[in-house]
Amino acid sequence: MPWYNRNRERSAQLFGLIADEAYYSRPIALRNPIVFYQGHIPAFSFNTLVKQGLGRPSIDARLELLFARGIDPHEDSSNVRARGNEADLWPSRDEVQGFCDEADRQVRAALAEHDQIPLDARPLDYVEAAHCILEHEATHLETLMYMWHQLPLEQKRRPAGYRPLSGGQPPAQSWIEVPPGQAALGVEPGTEPFAWDNEMPAWAEQVPAFRIQQHNVSNADYLEFVEAGGYADARWWRAADWAWINAEGISHPLFWQRDGEQWLWRGMFDRIALPAAWPVWVSQAEASAYCRWRGLSLPSEAQYQRAAYGAPDGQPRRYPWGNAAPDASRGVFDFHAWDPQPIGSHPAGRSAWGVDDLVGNGWEWTATAFAPFPGFEVRACYPEYSAEFFDGEHFVMKGAAPVTVSELLRPSLRNWFRARYPYMYASFRCVAGAGQ
Repeated sequence: MPWYNRNRERSAQLFGLIADEAYYSRPIALRNPIVFYQGHIPAFSFNTLVKQGLGRPSIDARLELLFARGIDPHEDSSNVRARGNEADLWPSRDEVQGFCDEADRQVRAALAEHDQIPLDARPLDYVEAAHCILEHEATHLETLMYMWHQLPLEQKRRPAGYRPLSGGQPPAQSWIEVPPGQAALGVEPGTEPFAWDNEMPAWAEQVPAFRIQQHNVSNADYLEFVEAGGYADARWWRAADWAWINAEGISHPLFWQRDGEQWLWRGMFDRIALPAAWPVWVSQAEASAYCRWRGLSLPSEAQYQRAAYGAPDGQPRRYPWGNAAPDASRGVFDFHAWDPQPIGSHPAGRSAWGVDDLVGNGWEWTATAFAPFPGFEVRACYPEYSAEFFDGEHFVMKGAAPVTVSELLRPSLRNWFRARYPYMYASFRCVAGAGQ
């Protein structure tokens, strides 16, 4: 119940940031309008825990279906159907709020009821469904932030005391040698309170020696690629990515904005001079192009895992820094900040090998296509969660963003998006072979 309460409080706070006129808007064209997400989160919780998990009756079958599931976005804008006035296509705000309140009441009652039952006596279906709805809402907190970021500044309410920490110049980049060894991927069923289907079962991969950058690629680093004409040179882009760049007229990261001779960062609540020391947030397509331009590569999922959670003693760590619980000294996550912070400013979060910011300050792109581990099985609570995205078009992200809750910082967690979807808080770093 405490985690559920934190989720609901955070959701309420995020919806409280947007102006009333934005409620039916669609800040990311390939996603549903904001009204959908207010209904979707409690609808999913009710459908999964109360209706399916406990077999109890509907509140409103029409709204339960309407808000049942979002879609994975595709960068092809031709797939977006023509729409009229969104307010005419969706229920009124009062109707949505009434449904949400009742769904929330029944979910809270079910959680409170089962809190009275000893842990080992709770029905397995209930336990799985409860964890599923907790992680689902936590994940959607990030979805909301990605959407809110694309709203006009005047449609958002700036929090009192908001002040981004932009810093000065980034620290000098250095290379970390990671010796050969096993990367511990995935997790065995039952060894975590909950894991998504794509995290299971445990899988070990032997990783040859490699070198990895100590720090994420910064805005200052990426600016060199932009100014060198990287967005106008097909050599650095995969064919589909190059077609996307040209079709959309993309010439710089989504979070950057040109103002005369100056580059600005288009933040959640303000535009500021581009912070040179922040990690650059880009799509996987852009990250891959930068690496090719440098003659380097994105890390594989296994390389990231070894750099983040491996250690010289051969024992995988719970977190890059060890087994101590996450806190604000370790990195930028769990809503400790609305924005990134200067790279390398959280040395307490450094990995055993000396790599900084592997968890927090932005998810980290890998070169690994999202795919199942051997022995993959769907979870009954959300059978469509992963399987339909094993299509070679989605790539694994690891780590965490500033708005990733601390409960999701387990080493087996995998995030994923399409290579050409630019809205996430996702950074990257480069790797090279041991001899490079």
